[in-house]
Amino acid sequence: MSEQGHPGRRPDAGDPGPEPGATPAPHPAAPGGPGPEDARGGLVAPRPPADGESVPGRAGRGDTPWPDRMRPLVRMPMAERPLAAGGEARQRPGPAEASGVLDLALRVGEALLASGESAEDVEGAMLGVAHAYRVYPCEPQVTYTLVAISYQPTPDVAPLTAERAVRRPASDYTRLAAVFRLVTAITAGEVAAEDARHRLTVLLGRRPPYPGWLLVLASGLLAGSATLLVGGRADGRAWLVFGTAFVAALTGDRLAALVARHDLPEFYGFVAAATPAATIGSLLSLNGLHLRGSVVITGGLFALLPGRPLVAAAQDGLTGFYLTAAARLLEVLYLMAGIVIGVMTVLYLGVSNDADLTPDGAPGSTVNPPLQLAAAMLLALTFAVLLRTDRATLAPVVLNSAVGWTTYAVLAGARVEPIVATGLAAGLVGLFGQLMARYRAMSALPHVTAALGPLMPGSVLYFGMLAFVQGRPEAGCSWVGRACATAMALAIGVNLGGEVARLFLPASRPAFTSRRPTGRHRR
Repeated sequence: MSEQGHPGRRPDAGDPGPEPGATPAPHPAAPGGPGPEDARGGLVAPRPPADGESVPGRAGRGDTPWPDRMRPLVRMPMAERPLAAGGEARQRPGPAEASGVLDLALRVGEALLASGESAEDVEGAMLGVAHAYRVYPCEPQVTYTLVAISYQPTPDVAPLTAERAVRRPASDYTRLAAVFRLVTAITAGEVAAEDARHRLTVLLGRRPPYPGWLLVLASGLLAGSATLLVGGRADGRAWLVFGTAFVAALTGDRLAALVARHDLPEFYGFVAAATPAATIGSLLSLNGLHLRGSVVITGGLFALLPGRPLVAAAQDGLTGFYLTAAARLLEVLYLMAGIVIGVMTVLYLGVSNDADLTPDGAPGSTVNPPLQLAAAMLLALTFAVLLRTDRATLAPVVLNSAVGWTTYAVLAGARVEPIVATGLAAGLVGLFGQLMARYRAMSALPHVTAALGPLMPGSVLYFGMLAFVQGRPEAGCSWVGRACATAMALAIGVNLGGEVARLFLPASRPAFTSRRPTGRHRR
């Protein structure tokens, strides 16, 4: 579809128009719908509804956030949505304007899905944009790599359907926050359609918030901070291990970039990125200096574990988007397989040459809580930078990670099962992340995903791989199972925390009543 301004509305069929010589009466805006056209031919922002009027999916500043207002509409069949079959034709835009609004909704959905937003909120954003400009009834659809929307104003008119493919999802939480704010302005009736298209084009064309060299540096610091978090020591050897993990992560990042430049699948990039940390860790374990090469390998695992798609997969599965959740989980499995292949190949060579790769303590142990807390906060900070989180959100992310890791440390010190402790800590991260997001009128993802970094099961996964290499498959299966259970506890805990936050700040009741739908087909 063209993104240029569309011509003005055509008169409705059967409308004779003004008499010759008469002054045409102004065309009133529909309640909560689009008003007259602006000078560029686009729809102006919808006017606020009058007292007593109600339009679904619309609210002004200070009202319930648009995701909470749109979820009830997304979760019910289209035939049960208010105003889905009503409204006069003259209250809706013509075909050209409707095409422009659908294109805007598709571009918004594409940007949100590519940035990692949940499928339900992507559908809610698309539906909110369409309703804001009076394009209804419409049905958005989201799968892992596709966004689509269909609009049929009346049963006797052929539906207008458009779709976009999301080819290369990339983590950019600054862009996600900007698109989220734009949807907030659109659903509040503050932006004309043409202006919204222009603003979306501008924000999608912005340069990344951080230079490339800073992202490379952040990946090294993430691996180094993970060694302090796992080892819990601050002696000279620990700082040597920190520097070694830093160099290994930088090397792995450059190898992954080299693989990407040759357009190879991302799987091979993860294989290449996992190899340097395992190689250097094995070499450190061969010299008899007890430099804890296993900690270097574990730090490399923390830098590579795919936390973002794991959280998104759990979110989609719990909200009923099973196909999208399955695709994201499959992505996680492929990336994890790449990491395991890269690490286990080197581990096998190290063990065959009598390298001492057995860790000193149990995974997740709290040896030096103050040092480990500082390391957890640094890990979350660097993870947030790698996710391209905007600078204003970095401090809340670090604070949220401190809350999560402190909760885990307290529960672990009280001898609570580590998986349970991880789930409860993740629940608090989700709760505080959702509260921060609501206070700042933002998506919760930037406040949550990076804060979960210190709780990732890197150490448990390493124990599993080492057991397989040492010829103990039963123990290896047990450790890998614990790693998977910990990952699911993270994802479910953070989702549960977000739902609890919505109980503290409930959405206002919609102006309609409908029984809870059953058996809705999910994508």
